[in-house]
Amino acid sequence: MISKSVLIIGLNYAPEQTGIAPYTTGMAESLIRSGHSVDVITSYPHYPSWFVTPESKMLPSVSVSAGVRLRRIRHYVPRRPKLLNRSLMELHFGFRAIASRWGAADTLVLVSPSLFASALAILRARLFHRERKIIVWVQDIYSLGLTETGSGGSKIARVLGLVEAFVFRSADRVCVIHERFARTVELMGVPPCNVRVIRNWNHFKVATDGTGRKVEARRRLGWDAQKTIVLHAGNMGVKQGLENVIEAARLVDRGDMDIEFVLLGDGNQREDLESQATGIESLRFVSPLPDGQFTDALKASDILLVNEKAGVVEMAVPSKLTTYFAAGRPVLACTNSASTTADVVAESGGGVVVGAGSPEILVGAVRQLRDDPNRMADLASWGLDYCAGQLSASQSAADFMCVLEELSGT
Repeated sequence: MISKSVLIIGLNYAPEQTGIAPYTTGMAESLIRSGHSVDVITSYPHYPSWFVTPESKMLPSVSVSAGVRLRRIRHYVPRRPKLLNRSLMELHFGFRAIASRWGAADTLVLVSPSLFASALAILRARLFHRERKIIVWVQDIYSLGLTETGSGGSKIARVLGLVEAFVFRSADRVCVIHERFARTVELMGVPPCNVRVIRNWNHFKVATDGTGRKVEARRRLGWDAQKTIVLHAGNMGVKQGLENVIEAARLVDRGDMDIEFVLLGDGNQREDLESQATGIESLRFVSPLPDGQFTDALKASDILLVNEKAGVVEMAVPSKLTTYFAAGRPVLACTNSASTTADVVAESGGGVVVGAGSPEILVGAVRQLRDDPNRMADLASWGLDYCAGQLSASQSAADFMCVLEELSGT
């Protein structure tokens, strides 16, 4: 193996615990363990709260973590991100990233999101560092996101599609997290020989446990020991369509008080969701938790929920799924039956898929699972098996090393 010098540019990095950050961090540290030299240009922690806390502001701008040399950039962070101000954030980060010292890295890894920062970095690389190989690591497809969530309009979606196509076609390799992303990227004009699938992996160690430990976890969190807890963990944004969960909880209030929905996390829709949920007793909001308490929340739940806005099909693979499968709990996915999320859940065997945007269907599915403990146990077991067999961090790291080796020979 040839030792490489790698520069990663990405908005999100540890200590952020959700979204893209654990994968960027994990891959950087895996490269270090494999003998490569790694620098990272990133931001100060702000996701999913969209706010840089006073503690985060105190992080040094230059540091070394697990052998990775980090350079953090201060940039505009919108408190309530929409298309325009989020784009401004990415551009601000991108301009500051390309104004930074890049050193002598021979491989540039650009994480998208941030799409606009990636585009700016490609312009600098192609103008001034033509010898450097470029890998674009795609976690979301922007243009599909706008189309499927109904944000921004068709003209803006087309413009974003052109930017994405430029970024993807300019790279020496495009790494995507699912086979369906690969097909989308190829339709944008990227030769199939330049596309690689590298799955996101489970990055949480969640021990399987029996009823006793679930009760203990609920006691520590102050959750009702008798209720069926349905937990949605992660970002509260537009594509999650969590209004569906609010209306489901409202239905539960009217008839089946043994079910409680928990929305754990933060995001640009949380304030609106909390306002809509005023007076609903079968729903609670929980702010992001540190690792130990987050593990408790997974243990304390009965069902782990993925909820997507009706119309979301191809744009993303929820990062929460990798953790859900490791938790030893059945997954309930409210999503389009043709979505990438539905494909992953079906492939895993670890959950059930029901239609998006229907509170009645959601409540009905929860009741069916609750009333069939043997099925719940089977789903949980199959999810664990899938996690162990298909969501290995070591396999994803090995796949990424193969991409680096390919480029060293071109």
